Amino acid sequence: MTDTDLKQEFWKRLDDVRAGLLAADSERPVPMSPMPDKDANAIWFITAAGSAADRAAKSGGEASFYVADPKANFYANIFGRLEETNDVAKLDELWSVMAAAWFPDGRDDDAVRLVKFTPRDGEIWATDGGAAYLYEIAKAHVTGNMPDVGEHGRVNF
Repeated sequence: MTDTDLKQEFWKRLDDVRAGLLAADSERPVPMSPMPDKDANAIWFITAAGSAADRAAKSGGEASFYVADPKANFYANIFGRLEETNDVAKLDELWSVMAAAWFPDGRDDDAVRLVKFTPRDGEIWATDGGAAYLYEIAKAHVTGNMPDVGEHGRVNF
């Protein structure tokens, strides 16, 4: 699979991911819900004022996003930068009942922040899962060869 194909697979599978771990400016990773935007080469996060993601976004800080989602058969380590945004239309587009649960005053809460994560590079594993995975494991035991359980590689965004 080419770098371009693996990036396409990344964006496709990330649509099915409900949570990953976001680490900003070398702080501890915290669970966050990614909102991928392939056309903008961005992953959006709604966070709270004063959070590590908010602080890193204000300074254009380095960040990493980690995904381990067996339902999506998808695993990734993605590195890039966070930036602060005041795009009200984008926030309105992304706002959901899930986000509202974290803010007592909902969308109008003064603590609501939208940050944009721009991926730079990363490593991706897109597995087949299910029966194909089990077949490859069984085949590996019979043949002594490594199982072919999907795609893996490093990408530059």
